[in-house]
Order: sequence, then C-alpha cells, then structure tokens
Amino acid sequence: MNMQKEHENLIIGRNSILEAIRAQREIDTLFVARGERSGSIGKIIALCRDASIPIKEVDIKKLDFMCGHSNHQGVVASCAIHSYASVDDIFENAQKRGEKPFIIICDEIEDPHNLGAIIRTAECAGAHGIIIPKRRCASLSFAVSKTSAGAIEYVPVARVSNLGATIDDLKKRGLWIYGADMVGDNWCQTDYTDAVGLVIGSEGRGLGRLIREKCDFTVSLPLQGNINSLNASVAAGILMFEVTRQRTGLKSV
Repeated sequence: MNMQKEHENLIIGRNSILEAIRAQREIDTLFVARGERSGSIGKIIALCRDASIPIKEVDIKKLDFMCGHSNHQGVVASCAIHSYASVDDIFENAQKRGEKPFIIICDEIEDPHNLGAIIRTAECAGAHGIIIPKRRCASLSFAVSKTSAGAIEYVPVARVSNLGATIDDLKKRGLWIYGADMVGDNWCQTDYTDAVGLVIGSEGRGLGRLIREKCDFTVSLPLQGNINSLNASVAAGILMFEVTRQRTGLKSV
C-alpha cells in the first residue's frame, strides 16, 4: 500500500480537525482514541455529531498505524478523496443521458475493495450513480479510488443518512427496487427495463431486514458449488450487466 497516498485523505491532530470542521471540509469519519475526552476532543466530537459525521472509538495503536506514528493527539479524521454527489445529481445524470434511472444502492458494503469494484463495474455497465449510507459502509477513501481504476471520477456517489428513507423517496420518484438476496426470483427471468434501483447487501449479512422489506422484488443467483454466497462485488457485477443487457435490447442466445 502507498502509505503516503493513504495519508493524503487523513487530517491529524485536534486543531487541524477543528479548522477542517469550521471550513466545512467533507469528513467521512472521526476516529477517537478509546476513552479520550480531554481538552478539545469533547468539542470535536460534539461538532461531528451535529454534522452527522460518524464517530468511531478505536485503540490508540490503530491511530498510530493510520497516521504513521505522527502526533495525532488522540484524534484522526478521514476525508473523502472525491466529493460526494447528491441523489438529485444522479437523477440529473440519467436525464442528461436520456435514460431511465439505473441506480446502485449499497447496504453496508464495508470492504473498500468491494465498494471500489462496484463503482468500477457500475461505470462500465452504464449505471447513473451509487448510493451509500453514512454509517457502516466504506467511504470514498484512497483504497476505494484505487480499486475503482478511475471510475470514481465518472460515477456520482451519494452518501445518505437514512438509507431506508432514501429508498422510499426513490420509489416515489418512479424507481422499482430490486434486492439481491439468497432467496428471490431468478435473476435472469426478471424484468429490469424500467427505472431500476439495485440493492446490494453487506458482505457478511446480506440485505438488512428493513431494507429487504422495502424492496419491490428480490432476485437471486443460482449457486451450484459448496459455498453458499458470492462476493458482494461479483454478485453486483452479474446483476448490473443483466440490467444493462435488457435495457440495451441485447438478445441472449
């Protein structure tokens, strides 16, 4: 890993983080040493809570590793390596291209390499954008950017506070919501030719109960081997290109 590049999206130390918050820098996550509340850290935590910035309490050794043993003063903030879009930006992208919206929704994809691979495949499959939750999901870090192989520059990624409420809004705006799940309709016998929101569940748990209940359809891939699940980004890729195949009118043999 290129640690120098990795550090470029970190803000280290109390004063630096306070100034970044005041300047409304796009902060993904605040990492605080476990049990540390002295001095200005309490103020930093309060400001981050007010701004709905996720806060993680971690072992001080993790902070040491993250910033290469620089003097972090018990607090480190990670910033997006690329600006987030809004959900409206994604709809505008579809409108500019004269297409029905095709949106990928990530339900707690925590592995940055999976998120990066999903972004890369989404760009290749012609998706108009990706929606991720603020909490319990990988952010637009250096690792995500690298894995996306440049696709992060072309695919709008929106980050929302409440994924369930966002899905409700997408449905009101005309999208049908398809959830990738272990139990569901056959993936290639489902119609995806209308406006599509494709939900990909987390690596370990799949779709959350609430998110599954909000899906109009659940679709599944037939697994023939001994392992009972696919990597999230692999499953996403298969389903994305089935959506693309149908929407472009490409006939299967």
